[in-house]
Amino acid sequence: MAKLSLLLGLLILLFTPSLSCPEHQKQALLQFKASLINATTTFSPKSPLALLESWNSSLDCCHWDMVNCSSRSDSRNVVALYLEDLVWLKEPIVLSSTILTPLFRIRSLTHLVMSWNQIQGELPGDGFANLTELVHLDLWNNAFNGSIPSQLFHLKHLQYLDISLNSFQGNIPKEIGNMTKLQHLILRSNKLFGEIPSSILNLKELKTMDLSYNSLSMEIPVDIGNLANLTNLDLNCNKLTGTIPSTIQDLTKLEILHLESNLLIGDIPSKLFNIKGLKGLLLGGNNLTWNNNAKIVPKFTLSELSMRSCGLTGEIPSWISTQKTLEILDLSENQLEGMFPQWLAEMEVGTIILSDNNLTGSLPPRLFNSQKLYALSLSRNNFYRELPNNIGNATTLGILTLARNNFSGKVPESISKIYGLYLLDLSNNKFSGNTLPDFSSNVQLQIIDFSSNEFSGEIPTNFSQETIILALGKNKFSGRLSRNLTNMSKLEYLDIHDNKIKGELPDFICQISTLHILIFRNNSLQGSIPICISNLTSLQILDLSSNLLVGEIPKEFGNLAGMIETPDGFSYFNGFGTNYYTIGTKINDMIVNWKKSKQGLSFDNLKNYSLLDLSMNQLSGKIPTSLGRLKALKLLNVSLNNFYGRIPASIGDLKNLEGLDLSRNNLSGSMPQSLAMLLQLTILDVSNNKLTGKIPIGSQMDTMNNPDFYANNSGLCGMQIQVLCPEDSSSTKPPEVERKETWFSWEGMVIGYVVAFFVTVAILYLTEYCVPVKPPNHRSQQGRQKV
Repeated sequence: MAKLSLLLGLLILLFTPSLSCPEHQKQALLQFKASLINATTTFSPKSPLALLESWNSSLDCCHWDMVNCSSRSDSRNVVALYLEDLVWLKEPIVLSSTILTPLFRIRSLTHLVMSWNQIQGELPGDGFANLTELVHLDLWNNAFNGSIPSQLFHLKHLQYLDISLNSFQGNIPKEIGNMTKLQHLILRSNKLFGEIPSSILNLKELKTMDLSYNSLSMEIPVDIGNLANLTNLDLNCNKLTGTIPSTIQDLTKLEILHLESNLLIGDIPSKLFNIKGLKGLLLGGNNLTWNNNAKIVPKFTLSELSMRSCGLTGEIPSWISTQKTLEILDLSENQLEGMFPQWLAEMEVGTIILSDNNLTGSLPPRLFNSQKLYALSLSRNNFYRELPNNIGNATTLGILTLARNNFSGKVPESISKIYGLYLLDLSNNKFSGNTLPDFSSNVQLQIIDFSSNEFSGEIPTNFSQETIILALGKNKFSGRLSRNLTNMSKLEYLDIHDNKIKGELPDFICQISTLHILIFRNNSLQGSIPICISNLTSLQILDLSSNLLVGEIPKEFGNLAGMIETPDGFSYFNGFGTNYYTIGTKINDMIVNWKKSKQGLSFDNLKNYSLLDLSMNQLSGKIPTSLGRLKALKLLNVSLNNFYGRIPASIGDLKNLEGLDLSRNNLSGSMPQSLAMLLQLTILDVSNNKLTGKIPIGSQMDTMNNPDFYANNSGLCGMQIQVLCPEDSSSTKPPEVERKETWFSWEGMVIGYVVAFFVTVAILYLTEYCVPVKPPNHRSQQGRQKV
């Protein structure tokens, strides 16, 4: 009997046709592929869709790559499409959201993954409404925009929704409460605003709620503790207000609580420390306060702790020593005092951020025996003494920032043994010595800031060719610039201001073609400005002020492409460099002479600035008209030189200019009216020249009314300095002209008659028409006259 059953089964398999995916689903997928190919062939002669090579009409679509079909005996419908990262190219391709249209015909879909495809446009709500069986939807890292369609929240079977890293805008629809089976909601990194809708509390199955990096406001729902299954609650980087709801302590399954960088106020609830399963607690960057008298015996074991800017005082809390699995600790921007704890040095924590406190003392050598220490940020404290000689034992260290402390002595030679070091900031301390460790083998070291110390000797050049940022300003370096600087062929930021560098500014500096920022301010450089600097196409900030440079400004400076249109920015921000901001490190502001005073420009905003400062030299000649082509300039300063001639009218073409300083030269003639075209101008100084004529009027020029900025010229006039111009004297008295006309009409007529009368009498007398008769005693009068 058993043999008969087996034979019957074999016969059924032999004579039953094998099931394949429905033809209409195959055609829908082939149409989707064709649309992709049409959209990408304009970028490359070869199709980038190598992952879809198996998609052809001769094969059952259930056998195609990235396609899964149901395993039911009665059908083979397509149920899952894993189409992530289909069109990755060296040059990014942007696809329209209409490319999804064919997929909406496959109503049997339960899983759809379309992440990393740079699809742009609004999400087709009506199309997704057809996919009623959808359980898993992943659209992470595309370019979708517009509002989130409410139809999405009517997919009642959906358990996983990830639309993060897009550009969705508007409110979170209240219909979100309809998806009662949802377990993972990830809306991270969009442009959503408004409140967190109370309907979200209907999602009783929710395990992950990630709404971070949006602009959500108002308070966290007070009854959020009702979401009893939550394990991950991430509301970082929004604009949420109010206090931390006390009901959060009811989330007994919570493992991650991230509330950083909001506008939350009030005390940190001590009952948070009773959540046993908590592994990540990030509360920093709010206006929260900590009860210093609270006796904490935490029941959790954390891997991440951030209490940045939480009003912590006294010594570093000792209860942290119980967190044996801690990997990230951020207690920055508080008022902590005391020394670096020995117990913390022995804990093997990977990232320690204690910057912006009042900590003091020296660093324990045990800290650098750690084989897990990756980032150490202690900037802006009161640490002192020399660095431990065993600092080189911390071979896993990638970031070390010790800026603005009181460390002294030489930098230990062993530091160059940390081959993975990426960012090294020792600025604003008292380090000294005429030699530095040899960093030429540290190929990962790209960001170096040794500025504002007491280093001496020649400018060091023993750095890796991978160096991007080198800041050595405000030390005691001397001598001439070395040609070895050109070995750093990827250098984008070179700052050697306020040292004692002498000699000519060498031509070989032009060989560093990657330069964006070049600052040699306040040295003793001589000679003329090399014309080849105009070949530095990325140069956007050039500061050669306060040197001894002579000659003219090369007219070729008008070709500086980085000052015509500001480049995209440093490669530091185009790679993984931005990750270091998320762990509390930052590069110091760049100090420049900005609008008549020394100010700091935030490093992460430097890509928005373009400056040219040649002030306080011995330059001469005329200001080149070609500078008018540098339309990205925000500051032009050529003061305290020997320039002569007129101010070029082309300066009015610098539409982004905010500061213009031409003072203390020998400029003559009138100021060009084109200066009124500078709509962004806030500072203008032309004092101590030989300028004459009327100060331009109109737009921003009408606000340039500080007399000091026009002082000591030959004859300027205008409303800005309240000096009347000759050409304006008559036009300013129209009523007096009218009065003169009236005076001539009446008073003038009367006087005219009187004068005419006397003139007539005089004429008649002289012409003897009116001769008097001789008196009778005429003769006796004549005799009397003779006597």
